[in-house]
Amino acid sequence: MTYPLLSEVIRQTQGALVAPGVFDAFTATLAAQAGFECLYLSGASIAYTRLGRPDLGLVTMSEVADTVAAIRDRIDTPLIVDADTGYGNALNTQRTVRMFERYGASGIQLEDQTFPKRCGHLQGKSLISPDEMVGKLKAAVDARQHEHTLIVARTDAIAVEGFDRALERAERYLEAGADILFVEAPESREQQLQLGERFARRVPLLANMVEGGRTPVANADALADMGFKVVIFPGGMARALLRCAQDYLSSLKEHGSTQPFRARMAGFDELNTVIGLPELLTVSSKYNA
Repeated sequence: MTYPLLSEVIRQTQGALVAPGVFDAFTATLAAQAGFECLYLSGASIAYTRLGRPDLGLVTMSEVADTVAAIRDRIDTPLIVDADTGYGNALNTQRTVRMFERYGASGIQLEDQTFPKRCGHLQGKSLISPDEMVGKLKAAVDARQHEHTLIVARTDAIAVEGFDRALERAERYLEAGADILFVEAPESREQQLQLGERFARRVPLLANMVEGGRTPVANADALADMGFKVVIFPGGMARALLRCAQDYLSSLKEHGSTQPFRARMAGFDELNTVIGLPELLTVSSKYNA
């Protein structure tokens, strides 16, 4: 399968490219059908939905790789993949990059937390040294087979070392070969503006919108005005589905039937259409004896 190049989608997007967070082939298919031109495979959302656990470094490389493969069997939309810390040192990072790229990642995000990492909007994070992260980023760049597979460098330094040190780390990560910079959890609009003023002319900047997180939530147009080129909403889908599922289960528990909730549910045929049953039956008919 040939995939649109992430770099070209970013370049051609007026304003900021919105990438909803997905966590499996089903949610990726829904997002692609909704018209989004880029998706973000969220490690946090995989933890929420596959493990029923918080984002504390519990998700493994193979679990993410399997998810990438399943998504790529359904859609060709550019996909930024959250690779956490690379799952180890520089050599582990190279293996991660090779595997994720082979399975269809368009962009691979690496962060400078220690292992086990935790959600960027949680307290208690710790970081590896800038030198070690530079080495991992160089290893990632060397490991990729195609330059159109973009390396996203994330620093969590604002919460640990302060804003100025985060800027210093971002500069070094850019020099190491990062294609996109992701300075996690700026705490004010002023910090967001400073990021844009310093980096936006040199490299695409990624903004992370977490409902209830440490960063002021803004829409894509406002973030584009501040210099951000990619905006991710990594956990939004999981939180929306959580509320819907709780309402559905509460109704089912109360009534012993789905009938009172039916207006909020897809029908049997609608679900099968969305997930491609008619197309698969057409393909299957070609091979009937």
